[in-house]
Amino acid sequence: MLQPPVPVAHTVPSADFVVPSATDDHASAKPNSKLSLVRVLHVVNGEHFSGAERVQSHLGRCLPEFAVAADFACVKPGRFAELIDQQQGQWGRGHRAAMKGRFDFRPVFALRDLVRSEGYQVLHAHTPRTAMVTAIAAKLCGVPWIYHVHSPASRDCDNPITNRVNAFIERQSLRGCDHVITVSESLRNDCIAKGVPDESVTVVHNGVPAIRPPRSATPTANGRWVIGMIALMRARKGLEVMLEALAKLKASHHDVVLRIIGPFETEEYRQSTDSLIQKLGVQDRIERVGFTNDVPGELAKLDAMVLPSLFGEGLPMVVLEAMAAAVPVIATRVEGTPEAVTHGVEGLLAEPRDPESLANAIAELVTGKHDWNAMAETAFETHAKRFSDLAMARGTADVYRKVLANKKATDGSLS
Repeated sequence: MLQPPVPVAHTVPSADFVVPSATDDHASAKPNSKLSLVRVLHVVNGEHFSGAERVQSHLGRCLPEFAVAADFACVKPGRFAELIDQQQGQWGRGHRAAMKGRFDFRPVFALRDLVRSEGYQVLHAHTPRTAMVTAIAAKLCGVPWIYHVHSPASRDCDNPITNRVNAFIERQSLRGCDHVITVSESLRNDCIAKGVPDESVTVVHNGVPAIRPPRSATPTANGRWVIGMIALMRARKGLEVMLEALAKLKASHHDVVLRIIGPFETEEYRQSTDSLIQKLGVQDRIERVGFTNDVPGELAKLDAMVLPSLFGEGLPMVVLEAMAAAVPVIATRVEGTPEAVTHGVEGLLAEPRDPESLANAIAELVTGKHDWNAMAETAFETHAKRFSDLAMARGTADVYRKVLANKKATDGSLS
């Protein structure tokens, strides 16, 4: 539920949503003008605007650079569906195919009709719920479909029943899937271990725009450090672990402040967090920001970004945004995060569910054991080389063309 600001490289955004202008890197990524246009319909949940939806928004914005027209069908229309409409075509067009419940199959026919009327050549699903209806719609229409794994369905939340149901739906739906995209190598290995053929899984790392807002100051060793956590606050993000680490840092006389940036998933979770803050006695070390529509602007106020996730991370967008903003990252060794952050290079890694490990990592940075400037610049450079929004769109477009070529070859062999 965090919104992207204006994605213009190296500047502070001046409005909420604008398509980025081309940078030198963008210019080198221009598509071959001889490529034929591919029309793709993304099938998404659409009720939030968090990590996966931010991936989808960047794809909608950048895929036209590679001769791909991407539109969206939302089965749970909400915040993301509203934002697509507000963009007036800059992210592609938005369609509604609302589900009344998890096993409501009426959207299958809405998707079928959209494919037939709009000429979509590929369907692209992003969640277990959307995979279920997309698999059937693709079969009815005779078009290929792709599944995008953003996080492991079997360990996506704290509810084991929900995890089992989602994992079952995903596994059954993938039997007819033409190709799987995963956002990290760890998720690719997870898919292969579950029976997806090696040649049917491609890693396309998440990517974000190159936004590096100017800073008013840089931190000094043993001075005051502002550490920020940017997320939709829910149990698996590890806020409680960060609060316990903050108490340890305070007891060790480190002058560290935590900015909590982002909304809470539920009021109950916010209240339990407030109680823990009181219990730990760290009220004086907390700054509450809440929802923001300017993530880079908030990153510019931080000396480091922390993401103490317990599990369920594919490749967190906020980690990449921090790197693009030249802000060192302190995160846990969970799923795909170590693929972006090498310990001691772009940031520091701690063990999940371990306040002591997290506190030690933060202490290493604030006491000057690591060169902040070198770490910040390396994070910025790594993002530019590996995790740009255009690199993600290019990789995704390549998968579409590969799938369509395979279908053409298969159809030709059957004729």
